[in-house]
Amino acid sequence: MSLTRKQALGIYISIPFCRSKCTYCNFASGVYPASEHARYVSRVVDEMEQARPWASEMGVELPRLVDTVYLGGGTPSLLDPELIAQLFGAMRARFQLLGDAEITVECAPGQIADATLEALAAAGVNRVSLGVQSFIDQEAAGSGRLHKRATVLDDLRRLRAAGIANLNLDLIAGLAGQTFASWEESLDVLVESDVPHASVYMLEVDEDSRLGREVLAGGARYHAELVPTDDVIAQMYERALERLEAAGIAHYEISNFSRPGFASRHNMRYWERRPYLGLGLDASSALDAAGPEGYVLRATTSDDLKEYLAENTRPETAWLSSDRQFEEAWFLGLRLNAGVDLAALQAEFGGERMAPALEIVNRLTGEGLLVRDGERVFLTPRGRLLSNDVFQEFLEVTETETSRT
Repeated sequence: MSLTRKQALGIYISIPFCRSKCTYCNFASGVYPASEHARYVSRVVDEMEQARPWASEMGVELPRLVDTVYLGGGTPSLLDPELIAQLFGAMRARFQLLGDAEITVECAPGQIADATLEALAAAGVNRVSLGVQSFIDQEAAGSGRLHKRATVLDDLRRLRAAGIANLNLDLIAGLAGQTFASWEESLDVLVESDVPHASVYMLEVDEDSRLGREVLAGGARYHAELVPTDDVIAQMYERALERLEAAGIAHYEISNFSRPGFASRHNMRYWERRPYLGLGLDASSALDAAGPEGYVLRATTSDDLKEYLAENTRPETAWLSSDRQFEEAWFLGLRLNAGVDLAALQAEFGGERMAPALEIVNRLTGEGLLVRDGERVFLTPRGRLLSNDVFQEFLEVTETETSRT
């Protein structure tokens, strides 16, 4: 990695607006009046303006060079073209975007107006992620999506015609009513679309989504009774690994696949613990202390839109100690198929911390959850399915986020 890359920043901007709320969604997003869009963008621009004084006050480094930008949501493509131009204009006025910066925008199929597409291309967007979730129209509709298969394929054509060829498609294994046959069909269409990147997620059942609450309660709303079992979902995920690998779309992270050279650079910075600035509703930042202390500042904005729009709100902050960073190095690094570099961790954190972690590695290797190959440790296929249990092994019980003295 070049010196410039080490010093560069990633910027994430949350755009929480949706035309409909998906049944499985547990993000801080929703259906808000379009009249809030301009006010929200103005608030994000103000937050961008205050970022450098805030960083100075907190004693953290805020690099001016930016090599990745990611607009997530929600549905950023719902913003009017002039608001898109306003966001990127403000960003370029305050940061220096590298010429080859990866600039990603999440879009909902069927919700990219021609004028919006023109604005994205004019803003320098060179990567788009489409939240497809299923190529089976009935499954997509049942989960709250508003598109059909033909809509997705047409959007891919339009994006490529606009010069945006770095494309990602999201699929979810475990949607209500999904079968092995319908999952295979979705995988076939994804491969045939010839996109260079795909994300495959296993359905999360938790109380932060409408579908999750219904499944946990044993109800039938949102077709909760048709959600496949955990074992079936795991088999669907394993089939996705086989199908995409056979098509040359390599598995590089638990949920992510790419053709050579198309791994998500922005998401890689999270897993490699490189600095990023989060702006907007429920956005997180991770920035290094400006001095030699070795701490990292984690900051998170409010997840309540009304509260966020109040101009005097400030993000919640916590300092990550070296112990906490060591834990994150394990559970973030193990998400990657390349795994954790033991020599690099030894150099960064020292042998005293490594010793108990290596005991855990030896035990989990014996249980078939990890593999050690020289100086690298990575998850086995079974370990990927039980990754949360593996990650928990590397978390200290007695210390999480601590205050800096």
